[in-house]
Amino acid sequence: MNTASPTTHPHTTVPPLPAADQHAVVETRLWMEEHVWLYRILHCADNVSPTFRFPDLISASVSLLFSRPDAPTRIFRYLCGNLVLRDPQTPRRRESMWRSQYELLQDLQRSPANRHPNPKFQLDQLTTACVALCREEDESGNNLLRQARINMAERTQHGQASSSG
Repeated sequence: MNTASPTTHPHTTVPPLPAADQHAVVETRLWMEEHVWLYRILHCADNVSPTFRFPDLISASVSLLFSRPDAPTRIFRYLCGNLVLRDPQTPRRRESMWRSQYELLQDLQRSPANRHPNPKFQLDQLTTACVALCREEDESGNNLLRQARINMAERTQHGQASSSG
């Protein structure tokens, strides 16, 4: 009788991330309604090979919005016309996003559109707006998963470029 055995050894482990990569994700918070939608995308049948997780999905939302020249206008319009009407005590979930998309939101948070005399919106509100706007455009999440693949390929290319230089 022939038996199959795994080709890897039990003592084989994945090497730890280099120190620079440990800070590649940044914590953010996401309002519950948008978290629930991303959770559905996380567990949908189309999210396979690879299975993207919350940092990928949140970052894909930000990338999709910022791929358009009117991204800041759309985000602030959503914040001022929709999110501001929600209960400000709405629970939020702690999640993560990739640093490059966080930096886009951080620049937006520091922009004149978010300064006096305009209302001041926080990172969780900006993040939530990106996810909400992506959901409005494509409830299925297919665009989001496509963008997550693009982001992953770009991170890989940038990682190879920086380690060869």
